Amino acid sequence: MRQIVLDTETTGLEPKQGHRIIEIGCVELIDRKLTGNHYHQYINPQRDVDEGAIEVHGISNEFLADKPLFVDIVGDFLQYIKGAELVIHNASFDVGFINHELLLLEKETAATYDRVADMCTVLDTLSLARKQHPGQKNNLDALCRRYGIDNSHRELHGALLDAEILSDVYLLMTGGQTSLSLSSDEGAGNSLGDTGIRRLKENREPLSVLRATEAEVEIHDKRLDELAENAEVIWRR
Repeated sequence: MRQIVLDTETTGLEPKQGHRIIEIGCVELIDRKLTGNHYHQYINPQRDVDEGAIEVHGISNEFLADKPLFVDIVGDFLQYIKGAELVIHNASFDVGFINHELLLLEKETAATYDRVADMCTVLDTLSLARKQHPGQKNNLDALCRRYGIDNSHRELHGALLDAEILSDVYLLMTGGQTSLSLSSDEGAGNSLGDTGIRRLKENREPLSVLRATEAEVEIHDKRLDELAENAEVIWRR
């Protein structure tokens, strides 16, 4: 399963008011594992950035002056996301801006473009968070606090940084690590060769037992408290 965690920064809040995308940041997950195949691009919006938006993301008009236009990057961007499930926080905002950019291109050129929903499926983590944590704050900062994710390095919004943080949030919201892989290319499986499961000798030495430290028990209990906010924790029955 290929998923793209995506975020954008823009000149303002409403594409209908002529606002444009100025940054796209994406990280790739395959089978819920980060691959390192990121996509990151700044874009010249051909208009000024609102002062209020600059206060949020810190991206100035001067910085964007020499960046490529959306028409210059659209091919690589669409090829990157095509066929994936997009994981986006408040997806209607980002998808709306992307579709608006594609509509502008169609008006300016003879080309036609599929809309996001025609190329990808979309999972909105804001909607998911509202279902899991009704009545609570569910912005990205609040979710980081709730799931114990360190985002202290996030002084300003940035599309790639926010996509990286959202990938951590999403994996924890949907169950964290889902499997322990023992495939032949991931270390642990290499020692098994072609023999599969190995039986231990009957006259082996007793296995040593390593007890959890007090600090480890405290961390474990904290995680169970977080899980207990939404469901019964079977480890405490």
